[in-house]
Amino acid sequence: MTTTLVRSPGDTVLPVRSRIASALRRGLWWGVLSLTGGIERRGRLPRGGCVVVANHTSHADTAALLAALDARHGPAIGAAADYWFASPWRRRICRRLAAGFPVRRSGGGTADLLSMTGELREGRAVVLFPEGTRAADGTLGAFHRGALVLAAEAGVPVVPVGIAGTGRLLPKHGRLRSALVRVTIGEPLSAGVSPQEARDAVRALQERTAAEPLRDSAVRRRVAAVAASRAGVPLAFCWAFAEALSWPLMPELLLGVVCVAVPRAALRLSLGALAGSLAGGLLALHLAAAGVALPAPLTTDRMRAEVRAELAVEGASAVRHQPWNGIPFKVYGAEAGRASVPAADWLAASAAARGSRTVTVGLGFAAFGLLLRRHRRLYGRYLALLDGGFAVGLGVIVHGWA
Repeated sequence: MTTTLVRSPGDTVLPVRSRIASALRRGLWWGVLSLTGGIERRGRLPRGGCVVVANHTSHADTAALLAALDARHGPAIGAAADYWFASPWRRRICRRLAAGFPVRRSGGGTADLLSMTGELREGRAVVLFPEGTRAADGTLGAFHRGALVLAAEAGVPVVPVGIAGTGRLLPKHGRLRSALVRVTIGEPLSAGVSPQEARDAVRALQERTAAEPLRDSAVRRRVAAVAASRAGVPLAFCWAFAEALSWPLMPELLLGVVCVAVPRAALRLSLGALAGSLAGGLLALHLAAAGVALPAPLTTDRMRAEVRAELAVEGASAVRHQPWNGIPFKVYGAEAGRASVPAADWLAASAAARGSRTVTVGLGFAAFGLLLRRHRRLYGRYLALLDGGFAVGLGVIVHGWA
């Protein structure tokens, strides 16, 4: 069987299958890191094969490089043979998800590296961590010569790369948490570079990458400060409470603002909004049962007639239609009171209906906020689109029920 090659002058000459596999791995890890805080890249690899040398503080470094490096280089990661290839399941994970190849750390490591010479000459990028192990405190250790010997043997450049954020994302012997990962690809080093010179180049890139301020929106910072403070949950509660009585703007609009600004607070803000909605809905029921009619802007007689018909047939469970038909929750609460729906039944039914919607929406906005993290500077534009889309949608709903 003949293997089809992709050939570009001065570029890579890799099998199509290899490039597709690299593209899939890149998409996988880019998606994973986007969900765990985001990933940014500065710089690009030179055309043709190269040996990439990078700092190493976390197992997440491999994911960061696979997500950041061009798939056309088909990056292959040098992995510790005594750890990643010590058992069949680790070996399969390393080969399939990280394109890993074994490198012995005690005897024979140079021979393992030199076996990749042909891959480099075909245009592949071989990624190595010259420290040989993860640094526990983030301090860059001494570099071994193996990566430089491999580059000299294959006649390809050494490219320094600095990684920041992975130590927080997945610290050595620690647990996964949200963090932005940034990767900076430096200029190729000249032939005959020493281990110390390569180390200095990587350290400079790492320090520059870690110190570089994240471009952010002043509006997002102000919103995040309020949402993450002690006032955040009470604000969500009061907004939802007021909406269940009379306020025309639904709590999901607030969640769209605050959960994108500070995703880590999304669950508690969503639960705060849910509690406010349930409390407001229960009060609306009791007030309506007592004959008190609160203002209900942006509602129509047709909405109220539809809710009365649903309550007559389904009782309290009619509130399950509310997320989908566009009729405000306050209409259901008031009409349930006028229809003498038992408060316990109403609370249980609205908790199920509102709970699934409010929490799902809040967490959905939080996921979007994580994806938007590396574009935080655009938060103001996002708010404009959110508010404009909400206004248009509200107008369409009200007009449809007029």
